[in-house]
Amino acid sequence: MHSNEQCPTASVATTTRRNRRILVITGDPVGERMAGPAIRAWHIAAELAAEHDVRLVSTNGVTVRDAPFEVAEVSHHVPSTMNRHEEWADIIVLQGHALALFPVLERSQKVLVVDIYDPIHLEQLEQGRGLTIEHWTSQVFDATMALNHQLALGDFFLCASERQRLFWLGQLAAVGRVNPLTYLQDADLARLLTVAPFGIPAAEPEHTRNAVKGVIPGIGVDDKLVIWAGGIYNWFDPETLIRSIAAVAKRHDDVRLLFMGVAHPNPDVPEMDVVGRSLALAAELGVLGTHVFFNEQWVEYADRQNYLLEADAGVSTHFQHIETTFSFRTRILDYLWAGLPIVTTDGDAFAELVAAKGLGGVVPDSDVEALAAALESVLYDDAVHAAAAANVTRAREAFRWERTLAGLTEFCRNAGHAADRSGTGRAVGASLIMRRQAPAGWRRDLERVVHHLRVGGPRAAAAKTWQRLERKVGVRRSNS
Repeated sequence: MHSNEQCPTASVATTTRRNRRILVITGDPVGERMAGPAIRAWHIAAELAAEHDVRLVSTNGVTVRDAPFEVAEVSHHVPSTMNRHEEWADIIVLQGHALALFPVLERSQKVLVVDIYDPIHLEQLEQGRGLTIEHWTSQVFDATMALNHQLALGDFFLCASERQRLFWLGQLAAVGRVNPLTYLQDADLARLLTVAPFGIPAAEPEHTRNAVKGVIPGIGVDDKLVIWAGGIYNWFDPETLIRSIAAVAKRHDDVRLLFMGVAHPNPDVPEMDVVGRSLALAAELGVLGTHVFFNEQWVEYADRQNYLLEADAGVSTHFQHIETTFSFRTRILDYLWAGLPIVTTDGDAFAELVAAKGLGGVVPDSDVEALAAALESVLYDDAVHAAAAANVTRAREAFRWERTLAGLTEFCRNAGHAADRSGTGRAVGASLIMRRQAPAGWRRDLERVVHHLRVGGPRAAAAKTWQRLERKVGVRRSNS
């Protein structure tokens, strides 16, 4: 958490007329330890609670109840537990696989807002690398189909950046949502899809206890601390970072790197292969426990600022691939909020921001020497550090939750179904796409015969038909 509060809050205006009942659904646990999806859902609920009656529901457990809105939990093992919440709501804001897990949401006639800030199908391209090609393909396909299902049913969509908006417009077009009805409603399609980045709280961080320096054995009070906020996943590149820290340590024995969290608070998120590789590499280079440290437990949300405020720089390293291009590294928001200079790999939207605003350093992916030089600069050059920190303080104002969620707040004031969706199921364009998909069975065979007739004539069509029969059912042509 970014203050000394037990949970993040938004000011609730008691004089505001509460004219909507809004249900916010997350698939992550809501409690003392929260990861990105739950943090985002919490702040969405908190901001909307300033004007509406809001209920936050987790499908993965709730351990905190003190909030400026209702908090509840349901079980996807008992889908009917969602029914009363759907019945209560006027507007439903959801993320993840809720539509697939709870039939009442799929059938709902309520206004449906879908949060697609996380392109999970692109994540699966990296997460599934160690699987067989069949299993890997299945994982990516399943994620894509889950997203297409959401895109076909939603009235309004939230994404994390302008880059993502272009990406999602393409996928919306592919499922039939970019059509004359939505175009007539708004030629820019802003009424269908808005940019709503991850944000930072309005309250400034407060250091309430010593958490790292002088507390974790091996990290002294005067050491230079680089912090990696968030988890370690296969689409990140902690190994290049560890090699870079080892290189800097040869010149500066006081450099330290802390990975803030290894065990994800959501039990459904597995520990990924890169965690083991990173631990092994740090041990191999002789820096594990001396210059590189892994915090095994996920830091409590209400305690995060104590770790961040003891750091001298924040870091995020990744590979250059399609997941990076359309990602939105939410851990960077922690660095902005804490006023930390940022060193990051090139290739994503935040790298553009860091470079344009002078927030630290941007380096090529997998470049140990460039990363070591950038870290050394922000840690040991006082002028560079001070300039980057000052620029971060200015740039972060654009990322307050009140600003990042302004599009959602405005939509909820005048919420309604998308122009191509009546509220009773798939949008018109999406339904047409589904009906006009490639035919199967005898219809597909007939279309192939027609195609071969047009291209090669009757003889070619007959030959192709016999070849297909031979392959499918073992029919053999007579030699007579």
